[in-house]
Amino acid sequence: MKTKSLLWALAAALNAPNVLASNELRLNMPPGISDMSQKVYDLHMLVFYICVVIAVGVFSVMLVSIIRHRKSNGRKPATFHENIKIEIIWTIIPFIILIAMAVPATITLLELDNTDDSELSIVVTGSQWRWHYNYLDYDVQFQSILATPNEQIYGRLPKSENYLHEVDRPLVLPTNTKVRFLITSEDVIHSWWVPEFAIKRDANPGYINESWTNIKEPGIYRGFCAELCGQGHAFMPIVVIAKEPADFEAWVHSEEQRLAAEAEQEQKLLAMEMSKDELMDLGRNIYLSQCAACHQPNGQGIPGVFPKLAGEGMAVGDKTAHINIVVNGSSGTAMQAFRSSLSMSELAAVITYERNAWGNNTGDLVQAADIFNFIQGEE
Repeated sequence: MKTKSLLWALAAALNAPNVLASNELRLNMPPGISDMSQKVYDLHMLVFYICVVIAVGVFSVMLVSIIRHRKSNGRKPATFHENIKIEIIWTIIPFIILIAMAVPATITLLELDNTDDSELSIVVTGSQWRWHYNYLDYDVQFQSILATPNEQIYGRLPKSENYLHEVDRPLVLPTNTKVRFLITSEDVIHSWWVPEFAIKRDANPGYINESWTNIKEPGIYRGFCAELCGQGHAFMPIVVIAKEPADFEAWVHSEEQRLAAEAEQEQKLLAMEMSKDELMDLGRNIYLSQCAACHQPNGQGIPGVFPKLAGEGMAVGDKTAHINIVVNGSSGTAMQAFRSSLSMSELAAVITYERNAWGNNTGDLVQAADIFNFIQGEE
C-alpha cells in the first residue's frame, strides 16, 4: 500500500505543471482580450513584482540577521536609539516605491473611466435575476436569462460543461469597436463582471456607472453578477459573443427584423383570443424560466421568503390584483415588474397558468387584450 501511495504521489507531482497551466486551477488574473484589460494585467504584474522584490529584500535581511546575529553566536544587541540616515532611507525608499506604483495606476484608472469617442453604447440593467441589454444606437433590446435547465440545478440531470454560465440570449458585440456600457439596476445592487474585459462595475438602482471595452478577438466570453443580490444571485450569468463588425451588423439586422415580427405578432394577438391549452402551454414555459426560481416549479414557494401560489394567495384571489402584481411588481419585495421584460401575450399566458395550475382551477383565462386594457387604464 505504501508503494502504491508513493507511486500515486510521484505521478501527481509529475503532472503538477500541467494542472497549474490548465484553466481548472488558474492562480493569476487573466490577461484579457482588449488593450485595456492587457494594461490592467500589466499593472497588476508590475505591482506584484515590486511586492516580490520587497518581500525578498526584507525577508533576506531578517533571515541573515536571525542567523548571523543570534545570541548563541555570542552577539550582543546594539544600544543605539536612533539613526538619522536610516530613518531618511526608510522614508525615501517607500515614497519612491509608492510613486512608481501610483503613476501607472493613475494613468490606467483614468483610461478605464474615459468613455470618449465610443462607437456603440449599451445600457446594461440588472434585475432579480437577469440582465437587460438596450442598444442605444439600434432598435434592439432584450432580456438575458439563465438557460441551464432546472433538471440540472436540482440534480436530476448531469451538469453541462457551462453549468450556470449559459443564457438564452447572449450580449453580442463587434470587435475592434469602442463599446460604452451604461450600467444600472431596477431593484437591488448587482455587479456586471466580465474578467476578460477587465470590467467590474456595480449596478446601483437610481445611478448609472460607465465603463467600456474594445474587444480584439472574436469569441465567447463569460462572466456573472459579482454582488450578492439575493436568493437567485448564482443564477445571473453573463455571456458575451464578440463578432467581426460585418457579422455584427448582420446580427443586428436579423434582430431588428425579429423584434419587428414579434411586435407585429403581438398586435395580431391583441385582436384574437388564445385557447386555454395555448395559454397554459406558453404560460408554463414562461413560468419555469421567469418565476420558478422563487415560487418553485410546483408553486409551493419558499416559506418565509417567497409566497406559495398553489391553492392560496394572488393566484386564486382577485384577477385584477393578480394582473397588477405581475405587471407592476410589488414595492419593497423581490417581486419585480414584468411589464418591460414580457410581452402582453406572455403576461396573459403566465397569469392564466398560475390561476389554473397545481390544482388552482379557477377557470380564469387572461388574454393579451386584458393586459393591454389594464395598462391603458393605468395611463
